[in-house]
Amino acid sequence: MVSVETTLDPKANLIESLKREGLLKSKTVEQALLSIRREDFVWPGYGGSAYFDEPLPLGDTGQTISAPHMVTIMLEEAELCQGLKVLEIGTGSGYNAALIAEIVSKRAKEIDQPLVVTIERNAKLVQFAKENVKRAGFEKTVQVVEGDGSLGYPQESNEMIYDRIFVTAGAPFIPPFLEKQLKPEGIILVPVGEMPYQTLIKAKKVEIARKKYELKKQKLMGVMFVPLLGESAYQS
Repeated sequence: MVSVETTLDPKANLIESLKREGLLKSKTVEQALLSIRREDFVWPGYGGSAYFDEPLPLGDTGQTISAPHMVTIMLEEAELCQGLKVLEIGTGSGYNAALIAEIVSKRAKEIDQPLVVTIERNAKLVQFAKENVKRAGFEKTVQVVEGDGSLGYPQESNEMIYDRIFVTAGAPFIPPFLEKQLKPEGIILVPVGEMPYQTLIKAKKVEIARKKYELKKQKLMGVMFVPLLGESAYQS
């Protein structure tokens, strides 16, 4: 007897597996995973591995496209909804930015400014991500920026701009400018710790006195990410 799972396509198999593991919980994230083609964001030659639950190398850049289970965990923990302004540190191939954009811009009739800003320090990946994001139809929703993600965007701004911040590389601490750029009640997700292991931290910015804020932190799990390089992170 042929199992039901073997009759499904690779994407459906992956999604069912993520559900069984209790990682994929919401219809919002499930719909984003169904809508965005991971094969359009992997490095040329890796299309056949797009729905393996593992990170895949991005050419000779030393970076990877994160494993689907890690992407799913972070999307669920971010508690995304329509209309949020999001900053992502570490664009990679643009896959996570496209998933975020799919959620925060859902049913939006007109986008007059990007809802997702994603920063990448590697020029080759900036160009790769821009092409991928455009192919996916999010060139107006996602702004891909070349720069030092540890300083936020605009670089070294103290303005509270973002409802959510994703950091997709391991940092020695939560970069101060990212904390400053998070709005009150906003959520930041960042892997913190020494290489090669970190702890994924989920923190909410709460007001403790009039116009005084702090991050209420929660440790989620042990993770392994490539290092975040920058002025307010690991030095290259």
